[in-house]
Amino acid sequence: MMPVAMDGGSLDGGAYMSITDAARNAPAWLDSVLSAWSTYGLALFAVLMLAAWWRARPGASPRTAMALAVPLVVVTAFTADTVIKSLVREQRPCRTLHTVTLEACPSPGDWSFPSNHAAIAAAAAVAIGLTHRRLGVIAIPAALLMAFSRVWVGAHYPHDVILGLIVGAAVAGPLTLAARRTGPLVDRLRDTPLRPLVAPR
Repeated sequence: MMPVAMDGGSLDGGAYMSITDAARNAPAWLDSVLSAWSTYGLALFAVLMLAAWWRARPGASPRTAMALAVPLVVVTAFTADTVIKSLVREQRPCRTLHTVTLEACPSPGDWSFPSNHAAIAAAAAVAIGLTHRRLGVIAIPAALLMAFSRVWVGAHYPHDVILGLIVGAAVAGPLTLAARRTGPLVDRLRDTPLRPLVAPR
């Protein structure tokens, strides 16, 4: 058996149990909505990335560069989160605590801390918000809801999703701002066959 570096239940197992108990006693429609969001909600961030890119193309080159960098920023945040997860190797709460959850418990070795979903959502939300403020108004609450839904369905402890949000935001902020410096590259692309990526026509 692989060693577990952190006992998540000792940190906020009580809060986790309270939330999963609330989920079991909640109306079926609410459970269905939050379960669907937990499973499929990341697709919204992909749509928002496309919208940020589409709206950035007619604008200044630095903003267009930021929009083009968003997918890479999200992948980098996911990678960083996964590295932490593999080092900490915290068991899923559904494997260490006696509770019924809405989502089937992941297999052993699918570690819990930090949450990949929360990290991806936070990275996307921060990168999108820095690129297009109005879209950020949608993306940031959506990321918080994603984090909450992962606890609601029983997949993560609260501290898992909090750290996931922190990792995603911490990676996305500096990288997205750094992407502004590649504006001159965008200007050069406007004179190549790749122009549709960086200009409306």
